[in-house]
Amino acid sequence: MYTETFDFYDKTSLKSYNLDKTMRYQLDMLDRLDVFTRKHCENVANLTCRLCQKLHCSKNFTEYCTICAYLHDIGKLFIPPEVLQKPGKLTDEEYKIMKTHTTLGYEMCMKDLNLRPYAAGPLYHHEALNGSGYPKGLTKKDIPYEGQIIRVADEYDAIVSKRQYKSHIGISDTLKILIENTKPAEDYSKSNALTTISKNAHLGKNNPLIVRKLFKVVIEDIEYEIFLTQSYVTDLEKDLKRFKKIQEYEEAMNKAKTEKNKNYYLEGMKMLLKSDETTQNYHTIYEECKKAYEARKAIIENLYHEIKVIKKLKV
Repeated sequence: MYTETFDFYDKTSLKSYNLDKTMRYQLDMLDRLDVFTRKHCENVANLTCRLCQKLHCSKNFTEYCTICAYLHDIGKLFIPPEVLQKPGKLTDEEYKIMKTHTTLGYEMCMKDLNLRPYAAGPLYHHEALNGSGYPKGLTKKDIPYEGQIIRVADEYDAIVSKRQYKSHIGISDTLKILIENTKPAEDYSKSNALTTISKNAHLGKNNPLIVRKLFKVVIEDIEYEIFLTQSYVTDLEKDLKRFKKIQEYEEAMNKAKTEKNKNYYLEGMKMLLKSDETTQNYHTIYEECKKAYEARKAIIENLYHEIKVIKKLKV
């Protein structure tokens, strides 16, 4: 069992990607055609890398799998913009066209010696363990491990991006969808049809082990968001104490009997004010600071609750 780790953003690791002029050109094309797809590819690659770490994959396989993930949607270069970027639901005909991005991406990779080693990414990321996926309707025994990993990463990021989460609050609902896709179809046992899907329906679509590892990755992300939010809360607490002190000086100034004492407290206020803060506007900023503090505290509380919910989820 391997315990190596791989940092997707480490410069030395990026060199191992063999991002030569040909590959960079093709990925730049992807960026120019559809920024959303390029960002999605980056997200899926990042997530795939972290899933490989949790699965204790070797560094070489992790690097390989991450590049496969980065290229998984490269076939969308050949999908018409009116289909690829359609805001609403696709028609059946449009969906057929969209599904060809798997084989188109595979063919593109196979024609390029630099991309050929990573052709599995585009080809297998929509295959499902129960045979209900595409383009070939393969089942678990025929779907490479990299394809199973990328499928989970791809499905998760697609849902998260569609819902446009501004925080991880509510992210457990996304994980519940992936859990449903690890379960067999409810009516599979009633089916007598000798089809590939009915024979393998007990498997579900997603690999449950990979989904469980996804939970760990998501919890790490939530914990990191809590850390960042708490850091901001700590800064706000310092500002709240400062504003409270300013307010105390102001109250003392208003009660002062002599001009000398009034000026003394006024100077104390000015010493505590930061740039863009004045004795006239600090009340407004103080109130905004209070609201921001309460809002962030609520976010942290909800994030901790989200972790509790995720830890109770069963795959």
